[in-house]
Amino acid sequence: MSLKINPLFVEGILTRFIRDELGKHGFRKGILGLSGGLDSTVCAALAARALGPRHVLGLIMPYGNSFPAEVRDAEKVARRLGIRTRTIDIAPQVDIYFSAHPTGSRVLRGNKMARERMSILYDYSAREKSLILGTSNKTELLIGYGTVHGDMASAINPMGDLYKTQVRALARHLGVPDSIVKKAPTAGLWPGQSDEREIGLSYAELDEILVDLVESRKTLKEMTKAGFKTATVKRVLQMIRNSEFKRKLPPIAKLSPRSVGHDFLYPYDWGK
Repeated sequence: MSLKINPLFVEGILTRFIRDELGKHGFRKGILGLSGGLDSTVCAALAARALGPRHVLGLIMPYGNSFPAEVRDAEKVARRLGIRTRTIDIAPQVDIYFSAHPTGSRVLRGNKMARERMSILYDYSAREKSLILGTSNKTELLIGYGTVHGDMASAINPMGDLYKTQVRALARHLGVPDSIVKKAPTAGLWPGQSDEREIGLSYAELDEILVDLVESRKTLKEMTKAGFKTATVKRVLQMIRNSEFKRKLPPIAKLSPRSVGHDFLYPYDWGK
């Protein structure tokens, strides 16, 4: 399978998805974390087209003054799209926690920051009577590059079936500024943090491997024969396996004839 998409077709599917999924539950407004990066910008652009700019709120949630460029980019995106924003500094609640429970681990601090941001999003979603739009793309979901109950949480996710390469293609179609399309991906967890450096692969290389493994279901032997390094493919497979728990609801022990998640799967079978 190719990574090429028809951006106009994808835009239509995803804007309809946003409208329909919110409408099913009686919502007209969407809210998302606006980082100034590619994924949140594309999600915001889709939401603005689907719901109208006035019905979209982007929360800009920096950690102190650590990411001034990202904040400026997020503000520029919001002005360009005409959506509403609110800026909330997460440093006070993060710092007070780690002053009582100190750690030298950047990963632990990063996870806490991601969950603080999502906690704020859920609070504001209730205030705004809106639903949270997820911004995790398919590449990140497949390898588990995200924080459970942090950036991976949402009410609906219009981005989750698009590889990072495809998000870039859609961004160009939507008129996202080139400076954001070409920006080095970062989760904004600490200064200098880079997604690709942490993953150990460029998104372009990773997507080529994932699309063959997941969409075309190629074996390790076939991947090696196609020219991919065996060790690299094995590493990607391990990331997929090790992060399976992040892509599923918590398993429920089955005791009754109709258990949630096992047999009770119908969202609209009450009151019909």
